[in-house]
Amino acid sequence: MRVGETRNEQSAQWGKPLDGVRILAVEQMQAMPYATQLMSHLGADVIKVEHPVRGESGRAAKPAMIDEDGREVGATYLRNNLGKRSIGLDLKADAGRDLFKRLVPHFDIVAENFKAGTLDRLGLGYPVLAELEPRVILLSISGFGQDEESPYHAWPAYAPIPEAMAGFYEQNRTGDDRPRPVIAGALGDIGSGMFAVIGTLSALRHRDITGLGQHVDIAMYDAMVAMQDIGPLMYSMGVPENPTVAGIGLFAGYRAKDGHFVLHCIREVQFAALATLLGHPEWIDDPRFAERQGWARHNEEVIRPALEEWASGRTKLEACHELCSAGVAAGPSNTTRDNLVDAHVQARGMLIEVPRPDADDPLLLVGNPVKLSRVAEGPIRGMPRLGEHTREVLSETLGLGEGELSELTERGVIA
Repeated sequence: MRVGETRNEQSAQWGKPLDGVRILAVEQMQAMPYATQLMSHLGADVIKVEHPVRGESGRAAKPAMIDEDGREVGATYLRNNLGKRSIGLDLKADAGRDLFKRLVPHFDIVAENFKAGTLDRLGLGYPVLAELEPRVILLSISGFGQDEESPYHAWPAYAPIPEAMAGFYEQNRTGDDRPRPVIAGALGDIGSGMFAVIGTLSALRHRDITGLGQHVDIAMYDAMVAMQDIGPLMYSMGVPENPTVAGIGLFAGYRAKDGHFVLHCIREVQFAALATLLGHPEWIDDPRFAERQGWARHNEEVIRPALEEWASGRTKLEACHELCSAGVAAGPSNTTRDNLVDAHVQARGMLIEVPRPDADDPLLLVGNPVKLSRVAEGPIRGMPRLGEHTREVLSETLGLGEGELSELTERGVIA
């Protein structure tokens, strides 16, 4: 897909599920911007509040591009702000906070992902917002939630911190190996963002019933504990701390002629299908493989050599097609380049081409993973420049005239 295009256009007549929902987002970096971008894809009008000079911190990430205003714009910002409008507003100035308060009654949701307590210190916490507008929903994402009983309440957090604390990095660590953090945000940020969207939709539905908003409090640590649900369960069932070491079934990567693929075999019928496909039906009755632990125990000496010999004449995708056809779950270990040309990714509109002013080739950003049969995807707007919509939003929402807007600009309250 490209910016401005529409997918599933025949469903445009039905509108979008969040049409009419307005979000005032005081957000930065990844978790909350991802959540509000997803809600923007679903029809919400997202107004992004940024510092009038610096913008939000994601703009300072690297690598960066140069936008139409000659500003550097970092990758973290670029990947999370499609379809939004930006206003430059200084919340540390009394006049800036006053404008923010005047905006609140015009919005359904105020979204923020400061460190816990920051909004309260600005005089913009939930009790203040609820007094301004009882129907408003405050959505917060922080490392450890708003509850001061948490011993980590005051800790800052980026995605790898709650990922590590929830146990993800212990899964593949053996012996004295060091944990290997993944600097991608795929779990800590995007996972927390998805729970934030679920919480917001729930609060909107609850408001339909009660007429009142509420505070949706998402802790990244909570989200990661939830996504690591296998850990507590397995531990309570006597399985060692590291499921990889426990070796129940086949969870491993194997080499094909052009790369690697991953196989997940955890049922006897799947193991029998694998053995048959590889030309080793004798494995089915081999006492070494009578239990699932035996599959893992003898993987390196027996299964891997046979499987990789079989796969050596096949591409990783060809090998996976045959394995899946036999009933064994497998998938290629893809590079980004693989995904750019993947037939599924293209068919589902999961890459969006965004023109950039400083280069001929477009940016490639991820699309909306939520596919609804009666909802069209797009047309998608690009990410906003810093303060691009300040005058537009303040004029249409608060009725501010040119004189007041110019005065606020001169005082540095808005951009």
